Amino acid sequence: MEGNSQVIFATAVFLISYAIIISEKIHRTVVALFGAMIIIIGGVLNQEQAIEAIDFNTIGLLVGMMVIVGIARNSGLFEYLAVWAAKRSKGDPLKIMVSLTIITAILSALLDNVTTVLLVVPITFSIAKSLEINPMPILFSEIFASNIGGTSTLIGDPPNIMIGSATGLGFMDFVINLAPVVIVIMFVTILLLKMLYRKQLVTREELKNNIMMMDPADEIKNMTLLKKSLLAIALTVFGFFIHKYVHLESATIALTGAAFLLLITRDDPEHALGAVEWPVIFFFAGLFMLVGGLEHVGVIEWIAMEALKLTGGAILPTGMLILWLSAIASAFVDNIPFVATMIPLIQDMGRLGGIADLNPLWWSLSLGACLGGNGTIIGASANVVVVGMAEKRGFKWTFVGFMKVAFPLMLVSIVISTIYLYFFYLT
Repeated sequence: MEGNSQVIFATAVFLISYAIIISEKIHRTVVALFGAMIIIIGGVLNQEQAIEAIDFNTIGLLVGMMVIVGIARNSGLFEYLAVWAAKRSKGDPLKIMVSLTIITAILSALLDNVTTVLLVVPITFSIAKSLEINPMPILFSEIFASNIGGTSTLIGDPPNIMIGSATGLGFMDFVINLAPVVIVIMFVTILLLKMLYRKQLVTREELKNNIMMMDPADEIKNMTLLKKSLLAIALTVFGFFIHKYVHLESATIALTGAAFLLLITRDDPEHALGAVEWPVIFFFAGLFMLVGGLEHVGVIEWIAMEALKLTGGAILPTGMLILWLSAIASAFVDNIPFVATMIPLIQDMGRLGGIADLNPLWWSLSLGACLGGNGTIIGASANVVVVGMAEKRGFKWTFVGFMKVAFPLMLVSIVISTIYLYFFYLT
């Protein structure tokens, strides 16, 4: 295929793939991989170009962290944290909600948000059952906390991993620039959630006493594994803090941490690698190839030119456009494919519009995509995971019912982000 026919073909494959991913009729990994293969078979990219389009730094970082958490979870560390938080809250359901929300936010920043909810949600059901309360308000709070907490670091949310890998921004760049506003958003969100759910989260005194009788130490399954896991996690997080200064990519740090933990635990590699969510990894690979096809035929550059005409290339309107477009779009489509499309678009906007410092636009994209994911059930991977786990236990959200509460709360976080970006980056 030549010229315009390639443009039409690559665009059509991308849009059809995107539509099927949104519809959730076929698993998104299957769609992304099949679409990527069609791009290669159709001659838009050859096999070498397609492989070059895959960002190994994103893939390697995800695999490394998944292996570390997969081994560490067998120690009982995360169950210990949940029971400890419940006891510190004196068995009060509202305080437990706040404690688990804060723990979810912190773990999402240091691990990643999907892994965190996989660890925290089962314990939430156990505590809710002991207190004879509806777990849904706490689960809702954990969804919000996972996406908000994940926004604050390079490794917390897949969009940030992708942005960091594409731009060379390091772990501390994300912490310094995004953690301050994330803390404010988390504080405001917790206040609103407490007001929203204070009448629902009530239980009897004798049930509170049951929680107080629980011993967090009983949750530790393997003390030796716990110590080794904490050592590996601490060294890996320290590696993220210094990786830019020692000129190592974040994927190298994560994979080194995973290999180190495998070495000192002598864990069966087959078992450890079984903890890797391979469908997620191959979804990313297919997605990078699909977007690589669009980039190759010039579609991304054309969209960038149109966006620059709209904003005049000025940093303030461009930043606000990216923030709000990302937030609204990420509420209705998974933020991962959206960000994969936006990264080369912003790079082209910078190149074509002569914008010297693109960092404010990257912070706009990160805040919009990560926080916007809170808007609906399907907005982010963590949402889908929690909703699926709840449905297995007989608790079901409707799309509209979730959105009625979630979308206004998400808009509050984007308004706070708008104020933050306006005063510190875009003026």
